[in-house]
Amino acid sequence: MKSIGFALAGCGHIAHKHAQAMKAIEEVELVAVCDSEPEALKNFTSKYGIKGYSLYQELLQDREVNVVVICTPSGLHASMGLAATRAGKNVLIEKPMAMTLEEADALIEASTSAGVVLGVVHQNRFKPAITKLKNAVDSGLFGHITHANATVRWNRNQDYFTKRPWGRSKNMGGGALMNQAIHNIDLLQWLLGKVVSVFGYTSVRLGLTEAEDTGVAVLKFANGALGVIEASTAIYPQNLEETLSIFGEKGTAIIGGTSIGQIKKWVFSEQKQAIAGLENHDSPGSEALHHCCISDMARAVQGCGKPLVDGKEGRKVLEIVSAIYQSAASGKEIVLTHLEN
Repeated sequence: MKSIGFALAGCGHIAHKHAQAMKAIEEVELVAVCDSEPEALKNFTSKYGIKGYSLYQELLQDREVNVVVICTPSGLHASMGLAATRAGKNVLIEKPMAMTLEEADALIEASTSAGVVLGVVHQNRFKPAITKLKNAVDSGLFGHITHANATVRWNRNQDYFTKRPWGRSKNMGGGALMNQAIHNIDLLQWLLGKVVSVFGYTSVRLGLTEAEDTGVAVLKFANGALGVIEASTAIYPQNLEETLSIFGEKGTAIIGGTSIGQIKKWVFSEQKQAIAGLENHDSPGSEALHHCCISDMARAVQGCGKPLVDGKEGRKVLEIVSAIYQSAASGKEIVLTHLEN
């Protein structure tokens, strides 16, 4: 089988995780990278033995490149994704896929018109504990679900923002909700279904950024369940927890740990549902999860179905986060409109 040529746009911290993951996937070949910072580009190309481009348009003209993985600051995702789709490249974008719903819709439309695959990186969906939780929800083990909770209590200090100055900016995708808890909000809507309305508050408590370091929200789901989100990057002195809890008439499940992935509580009326050894194990490393995302994208490019998180799936969580921001600014409950499938 001929290898699928992948390229990275951006060679920062997350790009290395993608590059390491690609090395272990037989049908994938990392062929090129692009970055405007000469020293970073030189170090990356030397480490992985690949071509380097300082100009993005030059990367998009490379005929060996079949898939572009966008690992740049969030505020650049949509424009770079549009350029790639218009160049006929398949696109895998780190979260969030865009900063606005208008940008997301334009990206979805462009990929459809060009006949290319569009995927969004929400790697937590591939964690074994989350997969087990998804199966429990879909098979009805919880019975009537009453409510759910997503909690992100992390630390992002001055050093973090010095290394990632774009993370201070609302326009570039900074903020505890858009940049950190978006993964957990994605899991909530993936597990419980359509969110019909939200009410939220956001605040800058420590003054390190213009974007929120603390946010809370209440969700109403179409199935009648309620949801609560608590997200903060102002936890002292270090990351404390990332937890997802679901409660129903026939079961309770809590997935937690410093980085979500450990089963903390797994109790159902059907006792045959065992934890199967996941309760005391750390969740897979980032490279393993990005391996899943890239393999999933490669299958889609080969014509074997859609990515687990395609453009329309990636848009769903963006709509929820955007509605929380709108609610915080207006002081009103926001009803979601949703994109028709």
